[in-house]
Amino acid sequence: MDFQTPAAEQLRRLARDLTSFLSQYKHISDSYIIEFFSEGLWDTLPLSWQEALLNLSAPQIADLLLDKTRTDRNYPSVWPLSLLAFRTSAHTLAFPRIPQGIAAQEVGAQRPEEFLRNKSQSSMLGHIFRKHVKPKKQHEIRRLSMLVKRLCDMTGCNNVVDVGSGQGHLTRFLSFGLGLSVTGIEADSALVAMASKFDGQLLSTLQKESKRKNETTELFTATGPSPHHVVGWVNPKASWEDFIKQLKKGGCEHKGITPTVQPIKKRQWESMSNSDQHFDDVSQPLSPAQSPCLSCAKIGHVTSSQTEDEGVWTNPGPSSDPAPFQDPPQITPELSLHKASCSKRQCKLEPCSSKTSPTQPNLHCLGTAGFKKESGDPRFILTGLHACGDLSATLLRHFASCPYVQGITSVACCYMKITTHENPTPPGVLPPPCPAHTGNPSHSDFGYPMSSWVGGLPGHQLSYKAREGACHAIEDYLLRLREESGLLKTHCYRAALETVIRGVRPDLRRAGIQTIKKAHLLPFHEYVRLGLP
Repeated sequence: MDFQTPAAEQLRRLARDLTSFLSQYKHISDSYIIEFFSEGLWDTLPLSWQEALLNLSAPQIADLLLDKTRTDRNYPSVWPLSLLAFRTSAHTLAFPRIPQGIAAQEVGAQRPEEFLRNKSQSSMLGHIFRKHVKPKKQHEIRRLSMLVKRLCDMTGCNNVVDVGSGQGHLTRFLSFGLGLSVTGIEADSALVAMASKFDGQLLSTLQKESKRKNETTELFTATGPSPHHVVGWVNPKASWEDFIKQLKKGGCEHKGITPTVQPIKKRQWESMSNSDQHFDDVSQPLSPAQSPCLSCAKIGHVTSSQTEDEGVWTNPGPSSDPAPFQDPPQITPELSLHKASCSKRQCKLEPCSSKTSPTQPNLHCLGTAGFKKESGDPRFILTGLHACGDLSATLLRHFASCPYVQGITSVACCYMKITTHENPTPPGVLPPPCPAHTGNPSHSDFGYPMSSWVGGLPGHQLSYKAREGACHAIEDYLLRLREESGLLKTHCYRAALETVIRGVRPDLRRAGIQTIKKAHLLPFHEYVRLGLP
């Protein structure tokens, strides 16, 4: 099946095949490894499967069962057709895991090129953007940011809204590194405070370095306006109009000073030391470009014409007039690599020529309100890195319904926290700060399934455990099995401990235990002693 350009009928056929396959093997996807002994999970497999799998080593399980690319399989015994069909079906229905343009043999062969010199620091991300960021997220920030910038160039839209922005690592690189106008919205006020603090630290570092070094050659002047941080919980059941109003309301919450920073050299940018000095919460609003009437707001894929004039970069929108950008106060013009021209005139919020209805307010005024009165372009790109649970589904719904969202990039996570009709309040999901609306829920009130057509398929339901399993990477298990990692022993320990707990408390299932460091190196009795309170 061609996953690059799937037609609607292809997607329906894939959905039917997936639900049929998962329904047939639901007892496997819904099982917990810690109940392997207490629930007798091995005995739930067909006898012919047990005979084929019983004496396999860990590397053999990886090669014969999990590795889709393996062609030279050497079976120690004849496998039943049902087991071969199970493996083939699972591999065929799985979504592709190889990025376009990368050969299959390159994946997993070694760590990414950017981490060859230092496994903890990406060589492709400036030092000031690596501070407080783990290697995995350094890689994700760099890759996702490049994609967001590409979408901005294609649509002629420099405004980005980062949903679930956390401590602002992605927001910071999009803004200071790529010159985009970024608003980050995050429900946790403590994380928003940290994001503003880290913004100040970055600007402070630039300021100190500019004073310490001589700025004479090869200026690397990267930043756009400082990112704007908003405290807010994105309600999955709210409309896109409410979402934009939320951005407006949060606009007054985090304000701070923006220091004047002199330009720095490129080599300093890439290797400079970080400083613990910081300013108070730093936030600046988006500085979007002027847009035409909203009847033409959603332009789809438009290749932007980017021009350079004495270090001033502009990214015109679909309007024939240049898009006015507002410079952030107190930042010197030399600091912006992608700085756009600033118009002194105020943008006029004129009525849209398209028809509106009482239930459809003037979208232009509503959109611009979210990005300050001076803003002229209500359009934006939606992005989310590790958008948890229903948040990713909400982003997709806003993309589909809001005329201002020009593009979307979403890296979802925590699928088990997605709400379903069967489990509307999954464990680990924080309650909303305000009561949700009441009434008879529809399929659109839940994160899964988003499609009413999928919701009509028999067996489409996915349990909490099945969705939790989807969060794991099969490559990790392949590596552990092939290396016969001692970490696998921890799974066995926990499953054995479950039988001990059930013997004392039959009503207690899958109880949480104490976190034990290097548990696989301990004898079992010591593991039990440390694990039980």
